[in-house]
Amino acid sequence: MPSVHLHTFGCKANQYDTERMRQELEARGAEVAEGREGATWVVVNTCTVTNQADAEARRYIRRVRRENPEARIVVAGCSAALRASEYREMEGVVGVVKGHDPVEVALAAGVAAPVSPPGADGPVLVQIGDRRPLDRIDTEPVGGELLRSREAGTRGWLKVQDGCDRKCAFCATRLARGESRSRPVGEVVEEAKILASSHPELVITGVHIGHYGIDLEPRWSLGRLVAMLLEEVPDVRLRLGSVEATEIDDLLFDLLSSSGGRLVPHLHMPLQSGADPVLRRMRRWHTREQYRRRALEIAERLPVLGLGADVITGFPGETEEDHASTRALIEELPFTYLHVFPFSPRDGTVAAELQREIPVPERVAGERSRDLRELVQRKGEAYRRGRDGEGATVVLEGRGLALTEDYLRVRVAGGVGAGPGTPGRSALRPGTLRAARDDLYIDLAPLPGRAGPALAVPTDARAEHPTVTAP
Repeated sequence: MPSVHLHTFGCKANQYDTERMRQELEARGAEVAEGREGATWVVVNTCTVTNQADAEARRYIRRVRRENPEARIVVAGCSAALRASEYREMEGVVGVVKGHDPVEVALAAGVAAPVSPPGADGPVLVQIGDRRPLDRIDTEPVGGELLRSREAGTRGWLKVQDGCDRKCAFCATRLARGESRSRPVGEVVEEAKILASSHPELVITGVHIGHYGIDLEPRWSLGRLVAMLLEEVPDVRLRLGSVEATEIDDLLFDLLSSSGGRLVPHLHMPLQSGADPVLRRMRRWHTREQYRRRALEIAERLPVLGLGADVITGFPGETEEDHASTRALIEELPFTYLHVFPFSPRDGTVAAELQREIPVPERVAGERSRDLRELVQRKGEAYRRGRDGEGATVVLEGRGLALTEDYLRVRVAGGVGAGPGTPGRSALRPGTLRAARDDLYIDLAPLPGRAGPALAVPTDARAEHPTVTAP
């Protein structure tokens, strides 16, 4: 029986794809190994959002080669789609899959056995009727199964679309993933029901989820899909993945404020820059003011709100004035965390040409990144302190950690916590947030039928645990 270890770089969409690879491998008789050391095969699902992401994948492959020289390595994912020849030349790499197709990965890993038929012993896949592809390739012979669980965590990923029709000047992911393709509504609902049996929270993910449904017939929208999921899958709470500020329509807005927390008050809205000249060169479709206005409207309706964004510093032509404009916007808006990246030119993108014409020095881009990270760290810490004494409902993640509805990773008082993949709603618990030195804890309410007070925050919390920062 082949032993396969899977390693993932990048976003939740990539993590979802890895889970489909795992499920396909297991259905074909492979044993999935937790560690890479003793595995006969190692599958690396790559990301290409930055040069650093490509470099990390190459370093990991070399590390596998050093630690387990006998392992045969298969490289898949976004970076593999764009840089296949580079990976093929690396020692130990025996297969490259240009994208995320789980069947191609299984075959590249030497697992050619057919999937288990219904009624047979072992894993049985729920096949999709029309097998619409979510991956970059045009056909998907077997791998269009419904995902049954996310093995690596309490929360489940629900991928509703892939690809992107936007043409942001800096983005290579759209080159790797292709055009936007939405999964049929019924298929998404059916998968959500399956995942809800073992995950108390589902994260709606994809590459550009705000475009969900525009390619379906009849046409749908993300808001309508979320409304249907709330109705059809009642025993789970939902969280939106990354979604553009201008694509949060009135229906989504209403669901965020009126669903009683079932659609959690957390939004990750890519910003990229707070300066209109830079946004135009980036080929973004929103202005600084459009973003600002929508963010403030949302914050006004949601008194508890986890708000995050992606920001690129040092984009070609960015001036000190542009950076100051971005900084002022971040200072004004109620961000609780940011993902800040110095600009990284990607081959085949418009921004790579701009970098040759109007470059910003790497040193300057790095300094601006540090400036914004320090700013948002202070804002995030202030937000965490402001939640002291307030109620929250958390997903227990194991190892004494939990995640609040507004995307704060907190410690569980007393270290109580469900393990990854804990089934049922017992892993979704209400409680009261308590600040202890620089940390934030959740004091859980007792489970129904259990006597006794909620757990107290340890007085030596700071000594026992390192500071937990916003994710």
